[in-house]
Amino acid sequence: MKKLFLLCLVFLSTGYSQKVSLPQLVLQDIEFSVNVEEIPDTARRIRLLFINDEYTKSISFDVKEGRVDTIVTLPVSGNFIVKYEGINLPDEEIRVIPGILSIIPPLLAIVLALILRQVIISLLLGIFMGALFVFDYNFGSAFLRVIDTYIINALFDKSHLQVIAFTFLFGGVIGLISKSGGTQGIANLLIKFAKKRRSGMVATWASGLLIFFDDYSNALIVGNLMRPITDKLKISREKLAFIVDSTSAPVASIFIISSWIGFEIGLIQDGLNSIGSTASAYDVFLQTIPFRFYPVAMLFFVFMIAWTKRDFGLMYKAELRAYKENKLVRDDAKISGEFNDPFDLLGSKIKPKWYNGLIPLLVLILGTIVSLVYTGISTLEENGITDYGIRDIIGNSDSYSALLWSSFAACVVAGAMIIFQKILNLSDTIDAWFTGMRSMFLALIILTLAWSIGAVTSDMKTADYIVSLISDSIDPRFLPVIIFIACALTSFATGTSWGTMAVMMPIVIPLGAGVSSLYGLSPADQTLILYGVVSSVLAGSVFGDHCSPIADTTILSSMASACDHMDHVRTQLPYAMLVAVVCMLLGDIPTAFGFSPYLSILIISGVLIAVLFFIGKKVE
Repeated sequence: MKKLFLLCLVFLSTGYSQKVSLPQLVLQDIEFSVNVEEIPDTARRIRLLFINDEYTKSISFDVKEGRVDTIVTLPVSGNFIVKYEGINLPDEEIRVIPGILSIIPPLLAIVLALILRQVIISLLLGIFMGALFVFDYNFGSAFLRVIDTYIINALFDKSHLQVIAFTFLFGGVIGLISKSGGTQGIANLLIKFAKKRRSGMVATWASGLLIFFDDYSNALIVGNLMRPITDKLKISREKLAFIVDSTSAPVASIFIISSWIGFEIGLIQDGLNSIGSTASAYDVFLQTIPFRFYPVAMLFFVFMIAWTKRDFGLMYKAELRAYKENKLVRDDAKISGEFNDPFDLLGSKIKPKWYNGLIPLLVLILGTIVSLVYTGISTLEENGITDYGIRDIIGNSDSYSALLWSSFAACVVAGAMIIFQKILNLSDTIDAWFTGMRSMFLALIILTLAWSIGAVTSDMKTADYIVSLISDSIDPRFLPVIIFIACALTSFATGTSWGTMAVMMPIVIPLGAGVSSLYGLSPADQTLILYGVVSSVLAGSVFGDHCSPIADTTILSSMASACDHMDHVRTQLPYAMLVAVVCMLLGDIPTAFGFSPYLSILIISGVLIAVLFFIGKKVE
């Protein structure tokens, strides 16, 4: 009896100890891999049989170094039984579905967002549709898997939890420095320089740059703070709303520390994981900044308009009306809302102090930089590397820990400053901290659903299917500009940059990697395409957030500036379109072929200046 038991044990160990990598769901006519490891020496040739009621496929291959790696394509859809011959492995099942089904979940999310204007509902339905395909068209099972598989798995990933914690803590910092009057104090630093029309517009632009950490706070504070000054200087409300709007989302999206960064690097990290990349998401984020031509160029263009005092189109007419007729808004303008006291939402009525905002932000920024350097050097030295540069340090740093440490330290410093100055008592300070964290809750819901739909598209091989469609027709170097256009149109139509990033990022990173590989690009060129597609998602999404009539920051900019909302949209849109077209032609396309992004930025700036002087006119 004992010998029989040992014989069975040996049989089981030799028969089932092999590691088999076989996907449970594949696409019709799309290649997938089968990997078998730890094959016993007695096995020299293996045969795989894929069997269903209508079709059978047999593949034979030799064993090499105790493992097998082979590529398989199945031309029909349906449920297959996989049998192994020549090695003792149990039968398995694999499902094959038409490739067209793989693009339905993200496409459904985009279409519903356009129709319903509700990103959360759209993402949930997209996830459900994907789960329906993955779990064999079972409605009940798909409904349950949305929450207990996709959403829960998204929340239980360590890097995801770190992003969530950082985002909450960053929201707490914003809440504390706003309630302490620090945000208004930062903006007040520039008010005393606003004495003429030029200096008034430049001061408004600079205020937008200083409040870089959150686009909502930026729009509300700068619009309300500068409105009495710009009114006195006969600057139209349309111009004020344009400057406010153009320095809210663009600056928050590219700054190294802001309420956007946790969301952005979370999406980038998942995309990198999907292609098996070990690159640091924060390093990729930093490397894409020079490639984000639209927000960078828009910030420069706003400054040039303010400095030269030149305008064209409807904005010129609005400025002419304000300066010549002293009409800050047109006669029939409808002011939909006005925050006469923005501190009901964002601040305290005490005398604002700039250092209450600046010191916590410096702790946040410098703390992140120091932590990145510390964790990067520690990792390099642990691996025995002594010769390294700043790129190596950032690439090997623990960006999630760095962001967590610095945001937590900034919360402590901001709270301590409030209590020690007796601005608020302990209870009100905690309330301000929680208020700031609550403001990030909606963003984190969207981010969690973005991770979930990313998992759905990964399970359904969406990127593989898109690659198969475009691999023979589109050079990968044109992907950045195509993706920018797609994201710009989506974000403009939906009014949400974060929703657009959530849907697009899980697709474009594996798409760029797949097409680049098929075209045989060098590793350096593949990295260039990666930076291009990631930056195009981030920059294209900002376009809609910046100028869509249904975008939240566009609406807030109109309200905070006390401007007719559609007047703001109509006067701003020609400027946004001009900058977007120039950036695509002189930025996205040439840099994908290896042209320096820094030279592109210089050329883009030169062209925008030339256009401004050629068609722009002064009202004075």
